[in-house]
Amino acid sequence: MCDKGCEVSAGWLEGYLKITLTKVERREDRGAMELCGQLLSLIRAKISGEKVVSPSNSSSPYLKMIQYEIKLIKMFKGFEKVKDIQYVYTPIFSSLCGVQLDSNNKVHYLLSGSMWSDGKVSIGLCDLVEPWDNLSMSQKKNLNYRYQMGCDCKIATCYSVPCATTTDNECLWTDWLLVNSLSGEQARQYACIKRSDSSCSWYRSGPPPENDLMDLSDP
Repeated sequence: MCDKGCEVSAGWLEGYLKITLTKVERREDRGAMELCGQLLSLIRAKISGEKVVSPSNSSSPYLKMIQYEIKLIKMFKGFEKVKDIQYVYTPIFSSLCGVQLDSNNKVHYLLSGSMWSDGKVSIGLCDLVEPWDNLSMSQKKNLNYRYQMGCDCKIATCYSVPCATTTDNECLWTDWLLVNSLSGEQARQYACIKRSDSSCSWYRSGPPPENDLMDLSDP
């Protein structure tokens, strides 16, 4: 069965705050941009077609997969295992964590997924499935460089006040407290990066948020 808790937390709570896979321990810290950690692939791709496929040795409808044909635009992670990706696969049923992608309008997506031993990539509800046009300019730029600088950092989620970081390698995430949103300005405009003294702090790569609690947490 699909983990519905993962479906909920796989939104912008991870939202580009950091790039590390703590999916089992703390899903809110998973980081939609899992460029470090255990994630096997992260790509930008255009969806160009789809069809339903099933294993050749099985007629069970529950084993059927949707095969999305993609045009790979950029591979952020996974190139060490495969040079090109032509298809991504997802279960046909949402109850098995299948996801629906728009193949009619040639939509570009940022996709994270797992890579099978034969090089095929599977995606599901617990992965990042985000239309590229939904990303802020800061997020798009941070994908290329800054998020990787936060692989040793952790995100401390602030649900209520008072709240504070407990170690130097934490960044305090306040979007949920300030705007009750998983995609607030902190997620869309900031990156948590490691500084030269090994502490971690937010790097602002876009306009400052209107409601700013940064001074309460990070210098």
